[in-house]
Amino acid sequence: MLQKTIESRLDQFIDPWLMVSLAEAKLTRRVTASQDRIQVDLQLGYPHVAREMDLVEAIKRWLLPVAEGREVAVLLSTRIRPHAGKLGLPALPQVKNIIAVASGKGGVGKSTVSVNMALALAKAGAKVGLLDADIYGPSQPLMFNAVGSKPKVKDKTFMPVVSHGIQTISMGYLIEEGTAMVWRGPMIGKALQQLMFDTAWDALDYLIVDLPPGTGDIQLTLCQKMPLAGAIIVTTPQDVALSDVRRACEMFTKLNVPMLGVVENMSVFHCTQCGHAEHLFGEGGGVKLSEDFNLPLLASIPLARSIREMTDAGQPPVLQAPDSAYAKAFDEAAYKAVAWLSLQPEDYSSKFPNIVVTPR
Repeated sequence: MLQKTIESRLDQFIDPWLMVSLAEAKLTRRVTASQDRIQVDLQLGYPHVAREMDLVEAIKRWLLPVAEGREVAVLLSTRIRPHAGKLGLPALPQVKNIIAVASGKGGVGKSTVSVNMALALAKAGAKVGLLDADIYGPSQPLMFNAVGSKPKVKDKTFMPVVSHGIQTISMGYLIEEGTAMVWRGPMIGKALQQLMFDTAWDALDYLIVDLPPGTGDIQLTLCQKMPLAGAIIVTTPQDVALSDVRRACEMFTKLNVPMLGVVENMSVFHCTQCGHAEHLFGEGGGVKLSEDFNLPLLASIPLARSIREMTDAGQPPVLQAPDSAYAKAFDEAAYKAVAWLSLQPEDYSSKFPNIVVTPR
């Protein structure tokens, strides 16, 4: 009777990142009850290292009213599964999930969001890679403090440049610093496919793809060729940005790519002298976009000079100022996005052999 009571109450606990119950998310593996101890074993589908203690304590508090004085122990494990976002495309070897970070518009801080979210996921215990797909303006080498690095080539494949624990590849590693890219669209598309498919990624849980701005041929080709598990939409609050970002949302909808949520960047500016909050680019744009497309608002990132300074120096806030409000906002966006992804259908394509029919 006690075990059934514990199981029933546990099923009602709402995971703070998934925003659904443990029963709905199917996270409970086992519940055991003895004379003096209750043990709960949960298996999460997303990395949890950075928030393990908070989650364990929250579950313990939730179970105490029905524990009848027994000790409550909560054991967490993680199994990150590959998810089927865009069906019909073969999975990338050694990559479980590919997540696009897109905006449809330049200048909204998409690359900054990509870098900090990748670092947040690595800090949470995941194995992460980042593909800088912005050929015309590759910025990831600077943000990862890897300017001048060159990827090694082995068996006709690029070996990713590892910086801050993240596997990275960018056209910025392959051209001289300051060189202008004057290639036409077909050349760009071919180069991006080569960076994607000819890089020897090493057992990644997540590959973050920093997409170029716009919704033209380059973006369309990338999204059609990549087996995307999901997309994260970055916007700023003003109407001019939102109109372009909506086009990116429509593109993912037409391509049947699940959108994992919205990140509102540059949401508010806090004066460093007096602390006054000023919404320089308007207010509520991210909320409106998330409501229009029925998406979660993953986080609102403030406009802060220190974010720009740290990122320009190759030491992004998630690394250099992990306790700051903006670093925690990047953490929240990353955790919520992959938690939401863990609820998507699993990709079983890699578990079945190719079946070839030949005439007798």
